[in-house]
Amino acid sequence: MRVRLKGVNSIMKRLADGSRRTYFYAWKGGPPLRGEPGTPEFVASYNEAAATKTPASSKMLQSLLDYFQTTTEFTHGISARTRSDYVKQIKLIEQKFGDFPIAALSDRRTRGIFMEWRDELAVKSPRQADYAWTVLARVLSVALKRGKIDANPCTGGERLYQSARVDKIWMLGDEEAFLKSAPAHLHLPLLLALWTGQREGDLLRLSWSAYDGKVIRLRPRKTITRKRPRGKAVTIPIGAPLQAVLDAAAKTKQSPIILLSSEGTPWTEAGFRASFNKARDKAGVVGLTFNDTRGTAVTRLALCGATEPEIATITGHSLKDVCAILDAHYLNRDVELAWSAIRKLEMSVAKRRSGFPTALPTALSESNDILENAL
Repeated sequence: MRVRLKGVNSIMKRLADGSRRTYFYAWKGGPPLRGEPGTPEFVASYNEAAATKTPASSKMLQSLLDYFQTTTEFTHGISARTRSDYVKQIKLIEQKFGDFPIAALSDRRTRGIFMEWRDELAVKSPRQADYAWTVLARVLSVALKRGKIDANPCTGGERLYQSARVDKIWMLGDEEAFLKSAPAHLHLPLLLALWTGQREGDLLRLSWSAYDGKVIRLRPRKTITRKRPRGKAVTIPIGAPLQAVLDAAAKTKQSPIILLSSEGTPWTEAGFRASFNKARDKAGVVGLTFNDTRGTAVTRLALCGATEPEIATITGHSLKDVCAILDAHYLNRDVELAWSAIRKLEMSVAKRRSGFPTALPTALSESNDILENAL
């Protein structure tokens, strides 16, 4: 098994005969290493260099990156999937700022240096640039809280990536097109998402023991934290269309897990996403992802007249988050809500006033009279 040696730096040089050769060093500016990577000679020379490494290494940002990965904020405060994503970003930070002096974090110019690095990453992907910045900010935040540094220059950095998914809703036509075209084993995932409003990861882990024939009980992964290790459970009543599909699947279940691939095995998140997107494209559904089903569920419930507390008990959102979704992301962009509101006003007025007019009143006094009677 090949061991990853932290801090190894490589430099490629052109030799006099025109060939290229890669030289390895224990760290940036460190002593050269003997042998080829992975050989006993290489590992031995690395260990020799590490044994003589000066205490100055503890004054570099690399030490904070290493320290962060030993803290409970990293080992217990986030999911295994998030830890894996963090490690990828930490490696990226190591390459650029591993030898950055900790003392320079208090210098006002440091924030500009970090932001220029983020700008460089944003040329390829603004979203990934934001993620790298977030991880660096988190590492420094933990170090600041634990007294390792005196300032966090990444505090309050605005996001570069602005989501364009605020009005991405699965319409009934999109749902019908997908169910007509996609293979059968992908029908249940979509229906579960649209009728429960749960996240992809929680649905892929959902077991048959969570379903009793009437409701599904689960603890969304996002509600599980270090301070609340059990998370907040949600109980979701199952509508008749979804219940029929679930009951049919239960008769031939092959695993304790509900959602299975075509091979009858539980999905990995990457495998599911690839299969779902392929089926979506084949169905001609454009501009929508599986993640959009969560906002779609909120929107559909609201259009049916569900209150914000009712929506929150189904999807697992906090009331604050439900309000934010309805206000900023979905409902103010859906014309059906406007029609729904008008229909409710019409019904309210009709109940209080016999002979409800088929045309709008032309006189202001008549209009005011109608509104007074309706309120």
